[in-house]
Amino acid sequence: MKFINYLESIAGISVYPMASLLLLFTFFVGASLWAFKADKKMVDHISRIPLDNNDDHSL
Repeated sequence: MKFINYLESIAGISVYPMASLLLLFTFFVGASLWAFKADKKMVDHISRIPLDNNDDHSL
């Protein structure tokens, strides 16, 4: 018996793929909105952190 046959026998299993898609889509839209609305100085500072050699990482 294939794995898909086991999944088809579970009642209400079709809700989980749709819920996970909705959750991931919401997270992606939220992250995109934050990226476009974020302060450009903060984004520039965050992007330079891996390259900094000093210990001062204050905004």
